[in-house]
Amino acid sequence: MELLLDSVASPIGTMLIVSDGELLRALEFADYEERMRRLLRINVGKFTMKESRNPADLSDRIRAYFGGDLTAIDDIAVETGGTPFQREVWTALRRIPAGSTTTYGELAKTIGRPSAVRAVGMANGSNPIPIVVPCHRVIGSNGSFTGYGGGLARKRWLLAHEGAMPAERELLAKRI
Repeated sequence: MELLLDSVASPIGTMLIVSDGELLRALEFADYEERMRRLLRINVGKFTMKESRNPADLSDRIRAYFGGDLTAIDDIAVETGGTPFQREVWTALRRIPAGSTTTYGELAKTIGRPSAVRAVGMANGSNPIPIVVPCHRVIGSNGSFTGYGGGLARKRWLLAHEGAMPAERELLAKRI
């Protein structure tokens, strides 16, 4: 499969955007490119990548999100691959609105599997399209910031950007 690759500068690092020409297949920070490629091999199989400018208008939409239009990414069509359980979790993640957070336990209840908290956490960590599939909006049951593939500083920035942590918004903007 031939995939299209573009990159976009963001306040928290360069983002790599991978599309098949219609659907978003991967979105990752450039410093995690190997993780992105590994997940693509798992979810897509054999692929080649060709550089492309703004495939399927995705780069402009990612820029708009980072520019403050938090709804610019809401209806981006994605193809995540993954197991049926992972896709179920990733679909539920897309229902968490910007400015909101949930816990792993609540997410497990949402998908009708209240005892699958750890499995939900594993699926969350395998998300190939962070930000658009907003795994950063999931926090620990005690309100703590738990793992994020792009690093906890980026998770905090994303939540502040979306208004989920308004008291820290200015502070984080200065630190990253």
